[in-house]
Amino acid sequence: MSDQPQIRSHITHLECSLSGESCTHEVPTRLNPKNGKPYLARYDLTKAAETLTKESMPDRAPNMWRYREVMPVIDPANIVTLGEGFTPLRRAKRLGKHLGMSTLLIKDEGVNPTGSFKARGLSAAVSKALELGEMKLTMPSAGNAAGAMAAYAASAGMEAHVYMPKDAPMANQIECLAYGANLNLVDGFITDAGRISGEAAEEHGLFDVSTLKEPYRVEGKKTMGYEIVEQLGYEVPGVIIYPTGGGTGIVGIWKALGEMEQLGWIGSERPRMICVQAEGCSPLVDAYKAGKEFAEPFKNPSTLAAGMRVPAAVGDFLVIRAVRESGGTALTVTDDQMVQSVRDMSEYEGIFPAPEGGATLSALEKLLESGEVGRDERVVLLNTGSALKYLDVLGPALGL
Repeated sequence: MSDQPQIRSHITHLECSLSGESCTHEVPTRLNPKNGKPYLARYDLTKAAETLTKESMPDRAPNMWRYREVMPVIDPANIVTLGEGFTPLRRAKRLGKHLGMSTLLIKDEGVNPTGSFKARGLSAAVSKALELGEMKLTMPSAGNAAGAMAAYAASAGMEAHVYMPKDAPMANQIECLAYGANLNLVDGFITDAGRISGEAAEEHGLFDVSTLKEPYRVEGKKTMGYEIVEQLGYEVPGVIIYPTGGGTGIVGIWKALGEMEQLGWIGSERPRMICVQAEGCSPLVDAYKAGKEFAEPFKNPSTLAAGMRVPAAVGDFLVIRAVRESGGTALTVTDDQMVQSVRDMSEYEGIFPAPEGGATLSALEKLLESGEVGRDERVVLLNTGSALKYLDVLGPALGL
C-alpha cells in the first residue's frame, strides 16, 4: 500500500459569490436565497497541494478529471465522464503569421464529447447531481449545453428535460432527441426558456442545472484554465479571448487561476481576460463600458451564434469583475465578422470553429488594430465548439 496521500476531492463548502456567506455542499443547492446570486465551490487547497503537484500530472488520465482534488465529486463511482477535457492547445502558426503575431494559440474545445466546451460543465454538474441523489434534471439551453446535458444524463441513466428556443440549431434539437431527452421548444429567448424550465422544476420535482444557478457547471469549465497553464509549462499567457453568453467560461478560468496560485503552480501574474459578445446581444459589454457592476437585460437579442444569444446572465458581475481585475476589456463583433473568421480559422488552421469561436478571432483583429493587444503577446483564442453543430445557419452565411 502506498504511503502517498489518497487522490480525492478536497471540497469543503460553498460560498456565495457576492456576500461570501458559506453553506454546505452536501445537499442540492442552487442560488443564494437571500440575494439570488451564485454559490461557488471552495476547497482545502493546502491539502489538495499535497497530491495535485506538477510532478504528478504526466501520469494522470488525459481528461478534465485529472484535477480531481479540486473537483466537487467525493466518490469516484459518481463521476459521469465521456472523456471530456484535455483538449489541444494548438500553435496557430499560419494564422499567426497572417496576423503578424509571434505566438497565437487556439484552445480547441470543438473536439470534446458532444462537440463543445459544454461537455465539461455538464459532466461536473450531472456527476454531482448523481452523487446528491437528483435523478431528474432540467435546463434551458440555446443549444450545445442541452445536447451535453442529455448525453451525460443518458450515460448516468437519469431523466433529462430540455427547454430550448425554437430557433436553436437543428443539430442540438436532434441530438437531444437521440439521447432520449424530453425536448420542449419555446417561443422566445433563452431567458423565456429559463423561466419555463424553472416552473417545470417546481411543478415536477426536477433539479435545474441552469448556467451558474447551480454551483458545479463552473467547476467543469474552470478546468480549461488548469489545462492552458499546464499545457504552457505552468506559465500564463498574456491574453485570453473568450466568447461570452452566460459567461461561465470566463468565471471558471478566473477561478482556476486563483486556485493555481494557492496550489503553487503559478505566481500572481494573470492573463488579461477579454470578453467578446455579439453586436446583436451585448449586455455584459454594455455594462462594462458604462462602468457598471451588473448588466441590464438586452432587448431583442439577435445573432447567429446561439451560445452568445443570452440577454441576461446570472453571473454578470463575476464576468465583469474578472475582466476589470485582469486589466482586460470587453468588445462586440458582428455576425458577418464572425462568419469571415470561421472561414479564416478553417482555411489557415484546419479548425472549423463555431461562430462563437470565430468571434474570438474577429475580436483579436480589432484589438490588434487598436493597439490594445500587441503582436508580440502570447494570445489564446478559445474556440468553444465545432461548427458542425451550426451547418443550418453557416451554410447560407458561407454562400451555399
